Formats: sequence, structure tokens, C-alpha cells
Amino acid sequence: MADNNHWYMLSLIGKDRPGIVAHVTSALFEGGANLGEASMMRLGGNFSMMLMVQFTGNLHGLHEIIDGVAESLSLHVHLDRIDGQLHDHRQPDVRIRVYGADRAGIVAKVTGVLAEAGLHILDLESDVAGTQTEPVYIMTIEGHAGEGVAALESALEIVKQEGIDASLEAIDIMVG
Repeated sequence: MADNNHWYMLSLIGKDRPGIVAHVTSALFEGGANLGEASMMRLGGNFSMMLMVQFTGNLHGLHEIIDGVAESLSLHVHLDRIDGQLHDHRQPDVRIRVYGADRAGIVAKVTGVLAEAGLHILDLESDVAGTQTEPVYIMTIEGHAGEGVAALESALEIVKQEGIDASLEAIDIMVG
């Protein structure tokens, strides 16, 4: 069945303030666009949102809908045409928590050894805690253990030898 609707990935980034989500989604709705999946978060005083947008028009038409509201909110816009694969989700089967002294390269080191052990990262969140003089990096990763949990546990032993505390737990995937 032919689908005349096109899917786009809309990314918006700017200083956090009340009303961003309401203004952006209203403009999209009034312009005839539909939303699919969305991810929105605040990072360090900034707001970031990624929206899958279904729209019958072209990229230029979607820019006409969103650019004015984005400019009024001082948001940076990025739009790309994508394949809209709703409901096509790989479910995470592991959660990994990492704590360590904040230092350059900690994310690259941890994700590198996990990737070599077959982890497909599906979600990653991080934060810095502790104090300004002794910052602690905290990271939570959810993913799919392509080579099994044992391979990931072995990989985490490598980062633990460098003074990084890491734990892994299996996530029960509920079906039905």
C-alpha cells in the first residue's frame, strides 16, 4: 500500500524555558504534521528534542511550519528525511551502571569495551555528581547483549581494573 506521508527526524536544541514542547507541537499540529516517537531532555540548562514527524509535504514545507516557532524560541533546527519505522524496537536485555572519578575518556573506554563484547547500546544517560574538586561520573546504559551477558561481564572487568565501578543486571523482557 502506497503511503503519501513522509517521515522526518526533527531535532531542536536551545536554552531551556517553559513552553517549548507546547509551542513546537502546536505548530506541527496546526501545520498538518503528526508525531511519531519522541525524545526530549534537559542537559546543562539546555533543552533538546528529537521528534519523528509524519508530513505529506516536502522538507521545505516542514521548514516553513517549524522555522518561525523555532526562531521565536531561539532553537536550532535540524531536519532529515527518514524511514518511519514505528513499532520496530529492539528491547534492552541488560542495564549497566557505571560510577567513577570524572575524567576524560571514561565514556569512550566503557562503551568501547562493551561494543567489542557485543553490546548494542539502546539508551545511555549520564550525569556528573560529587563536588567540583572531586567529580564523580555516573552513567546508565541499557542495551542488547548480542554476544551474551558473560561477554559483557568480562568486558566490565577491564574497566573495573582502572578504578571504575560497574555493575550489570539482566532485564526481564515481558511479552504480552
